[in-house]
Amino acid sequence: MKIALLGGYAPSLINFRGSLVRAMLEQGHEVVAMAPPFSPSPGPQLEAMGARYREIPLNRRGLNPLSDLGSLLTLKRMFREIAPDAVLSYTIKPVVYGSLAAKLAGVPAIYSMITGLGYAFTEDAGMKRRLIFNLVRGLYAAGLRPNQAVFFQNSDDLAFFKKLGVVPEGMRTEVTDGTGVDLDHYAYSEPPQGPPVFLCLSRFLRSKGVEHFLEASERLKKRFPEAIFRLAGSPEQGRDALGEDEIREWKRRTGAEVLDPVEDVRPLLSGCTVYVLPSYREGVPRSVLEAMSTGRAVITTDAPGCRLTVEDGVNGCLIPPRDTDALEQAMLRMIEAPETVREMGRRSREIAERRFDVHRVNELILETMGAA
Repeated sequence: MKIALLGGYAPSLINFRGSLVRAMLEQGHEVVAMAPPFSPSPGPQLEAMGARYREIPLNRRGLNPLSDLGSLLTLKRMFREIAPDAVLSYTIKPVVYGSLAAKLAGVPAIYSMITGLGYAFTEDAGMKRRLIFNLVRGLYAAGLRPNQAVFFQNSDDLAFFKKLGVVPEGMRTEVTDGTGVDLDHYAYSEPPQGPPVFLCLSRFLRSKGVEHFLEASERLKKRFPEAIFRLAGSPEQGRDALGEDEIREWKRRTGAEVLDPVEDVRPLLSGCTVYVLPSYREGVPRSVLEAMSTGRAVITTDAPGCRLTVEDGVNGCLIPPRDTDALEQAMLRMIEAPETVREMGRRSREIAERRFDVHRVNELILETMGAA
């Protein structure tokens, strides 16, 4: 088969879908990976793996109808040129416009992967949010209609889409329990000795709970000055984003280490004792799976996607979303019980091995696509 893999963020083709690309290539399929322009381009890495890479004119942010219509028509032309046997898209705009373009281009098989519902589906009573919600719901409904099957990362998102009427009646759906994690690449290691190190890897978005992490860090730093709090990630744009001035102010107040994004997160994971992600909602957070595979205790929220990763009190703590007090108390318990934290890390690795092996996830995707 010739498979077109379409994503909204070029680095994710390597970071999140690299194992899937390799699995497709190992089965003898031709893979054409597609994403909007990004510097540095992932093209050389994909081509070294044996895949082809094509840039697409798609703005992953914003809702400009003329621009998006242009992207749809260009994708239709590209699909006719590439002539894939199947298209697999992930993230909202590729799912919507990739699926519609594939249908118009006569692609025989179309599949989509819902990797999380994002800003439009987080709780907010404002008029603008309701308008965005209704628009995105309509776009998803139109985009999913031509699909042969749709993959969801958690059952909460699947139930939510069915409740909204977004998934057509009778369409095949599969729940993958996330993207999976490469257990060999993210090898187990014992947490470091010494002061506790709390790590959060996240884009600087409010809906990721970054402010809650920083506020809890500020409180605990006053009581435990030896404790270390690290936030690593990238600035974003839009209403949900924390501006650079806000981040600088948080850094000044909290004494937290705010680090630039890194290509390889393994040194940061091996250098922490507890991984924290107080997100409001996820597909299944890949960073948490990586932390679990590395053998780290996890604090995350009892929210869709996040709650799949933690057995409360076994490999970490589940807290309510948007609750800084609960986050502070969970982090405090970790500071006061270092041996428990180490045991939780061992249990994290066991759970990752049992439930989140990337090879199991890839097998399910390929079997559903008739590509196994």
